[in-house]
Amino acid sequence: MIVNTDANDIMDDLLVKCMLGEATEAERRQVDIWVKDKKENARYYEHFRLIWTQSRELAAHSKVNEEDAWVRFKARTSRETPVIELKTNTWNAWIRIAASVLVLAGVAWLVYFSTLKNSSTELVVLKSGMVALIDTLPDGSVVTLNRRSSISYPEGFGHEDTRKITLTGEAFFDVQPDKSKPFVISVNDVTVTVVGTSFNVKSNTKQTEVIVETGLVQVAKNDQKIKVSPKERVTVQEGDKALVKEKSTDEFYKYYRTKTFVCDDMPLSELVEKLNEIYGARIVIGNKKLEKLRINTTFEQKSLSTDLHVIGQTFDIEVTYPGDSIVLK
Repeated sequence: MIVNTDANDIMDDLLVKCMLGEATEAERRQVDIWVKDKKENARYYEHFRLIWTQSRELAAHSKVNEEDAWVRFKARTSRETPVIELKTNTWNAWIRIAASVLVLAGVAWLVYFSTLKNSSTELVVLKSGMVALIDTLPDGSVVTLNRRSSISYPEGFGHEDTRKITLTGEAFFDVQPDKSKPFVISVNDVTVTVVGTSFNVKSNTKQTEVIVETGLVQVAKNDQKIKVSPKERVTVQEGDKALVKEKSTDEFYKYYRTKTFVCDDMPLSELVEKLNEIYGARIVIGNKKLEKLRINTTFEQKSLSTDLHVIGQTFDIEVTYPGDSIVLK
């Protein structure tokens, strides 16, 4: 169910006026009362303000055609979240600029009021776009979503016996401790249960991976359960009942939070695999003798070409670009 009422439209108008500094004293009081009235109103306001701030920063450097981008923005968001249509031309022009920059720059659209009905329970859905997104959940836990990932949770999250979340993609969770309300993540056919800890969960169509940084995590599939401690990793293959636990020997999984790739005696073959995943590239090692070469360095997350230049200089190897592939030889 998509929430899109006239009342919300009116409040969006008032929020825009406040952001522009054009609201009257009475209008500012009305917004203050609305924000303090409900927790979801306060969260909506913070998400609105974050989008506004990011779009202003990006708009200063953008030369895009905002009218064309606005059309694309409406087409894209009409399937996911209500589009803010403002009646006043001045405000509407600014929102169009902001939205156009958000779309082209790949900043996440925070889908707070895109709610879904599931057995009469409303779900809050939070999605990231082409950049990672950090958000604070109602219980105070902090989640960092990697690109093209999403979570959903009941609107009353934190008020029931368990704190249930469904994840698609990859996210890092820093969970607020609460022994009376376990934090439970459903991802693929795997369940991750914690009380208060920090850990990374990554899923795709082939497998689910859990890496623990602090505390203790329980990973379960069907009737199997396993405890995971700091610096340990559990991998669950799709269609396989086995829960495979091993030491987590690298910190590469942190790249979308730290913006760095830490290579600690990492084989070149593994580094190439990671870069292909991160950048969506097709890097191939043309000489198998190079696969076992090991690298110790930290890459700043700038660009793939910069990383390839460092690899070429480090190992004195050639980087070529035949077709849509990249070959190291």
